Amino acid sequence: MDGVYVGKAGPDAAADRGWLLGHFKPAGDLRHSDEVEIKWGVHQKGERRGEWTEGERRTALLVLISGRFRLEFPEGDVVLSEQGDYVVWGRGVDHSWQAEEESIVMTVRWPSIPGYAVPAGP
Repeated sequence: MDGVYVGKAGPDAAADRGWLLGHFKPAGDLRHSDEVEIKWGVHQKGERRGEWTEGERRTALLVLISGRFRLEFPEGDVVLSEQGDYVVWGRGVDHSWQAEEESIVMTVRWPSIPGYAVPAGP
């Protein structure tokens, strides 16, 4: 079907560190967007973001699908513990995260801006 993409979040997300949609998908791919990014994040218990995001230039929404997930902000932490719990933060809000239990989260960020990838660990 022209103009329709059907996929599976788990396998599709594996190609771009969890990101399903955004500027990093090839031009012409329906999942390419400079307006928004969407991530299907599967995180093991104890997994943490490699470093804080500083100088954030996007707005973000993170929704807990399953597990227990902590968002860390300069002014305090937010723990998402029930399916459907979510948090939104705006431009200029530095952040990090930790999976307190094995967790699945969906993140939506806008706009889609290159340059925020955390370098891969050893």
